Amino acid sequence: MKTIGVSSKPDDARAATVAVELIDWLKQQDESICIDASLRNVCDEKCIPLDDMPKAVDLMLVLGGDGSLLNVGRHFIGSDTPILGINLGRLGFLTETPVDDMFKAVATVLSGKGEVVRHFSLHAEGWRDGEMLISGHAMNDVVLQRNRHPRMIEFEMHVAGHFVFRVRADGLVLSTPAGSTAYALSAGGPIVHPGLDAITVAPVCPHILSNRPIVLPASETISLRLTEVPAPGALNLDGQMILDLQQGDEIRINKSGAISLIYLPGRNYYKVLRNKLHWTGRSEISTPC
Repeated sequence: MKTIGVSSKPDDARAATVAVELIDWLKQQDESICIDASLRNVCDEKCIPLDDMPKAVDLMLVLGGDGSLLNVGRHFIGSDTPILGINLGRLGFLTETPVDDMFKAVATVLSGKGEVVRHFSLHAEGWRDGEMLISGHAMNDVVLQRNRHPRMIEFEMHVAGHFVFRVRADGLVLSTPAGSTAYALSAGGPIVHPGLDAITVAPVCPHILSNRPIVLPASETISLRLTEVPAPGALNLDGQMILDLQQGDEIRINKSGAISLIYLPGRNYYKVLRNKLHWTGRSEISTPC
């Protein structure tokens, strides 16, 4: 590795303290360091915007929870620069490395022993009266939802130009495999292995009980159109609202570029699920008496 980028959860004293410890340790290893603006006031290292990080660093270290990694990861879409997430949050599906193992994990990755996994992202566009109002990327999920109004919204979905359904619901979650253990899981969607090229579509509290989650090929273009909205709805990307939605608005979603996450050698995805979701049960096959 030549240059190491460091970012931490903004406005978080604990994350800033741990970041300074990590930066001091990297200096002892004679590594070149770049920091993002979240750490500008706590250390004197070279600070560059996140948009410039992918071309400036060979490894990105993110301290925080999955939200912090998602915020940084959007800037690395289409980049081969690997990101290591160090968990200071709760579950940490993306930020798997425990903070207590931080120095050992970073040393392992710096020695070239990490395993890189590529996760594709989603690109979403918001359209109104034939004009694109906004576009953005999501690593976990694109969410159409009612906003602050308590009444359901009605919308219809097309896939590759084909009508799929019209439904009244609180919203809809479209997730990547990486995001299938996040909001989509809470909405009743399946856990999708990150090796699959698929998008999960999970309605949120649909009024029609037969309207169930569906898993679609990631190569398909998905279109959502609001057909009845009692009050402005919302378009969210990875938990960040980017657009108030009106009746007749359309959202178009496509597969987009990949983000490279790096994990420790020997990582087992199923073990991660067991640990994070507290799955139980015997692994041995019982022999009938």
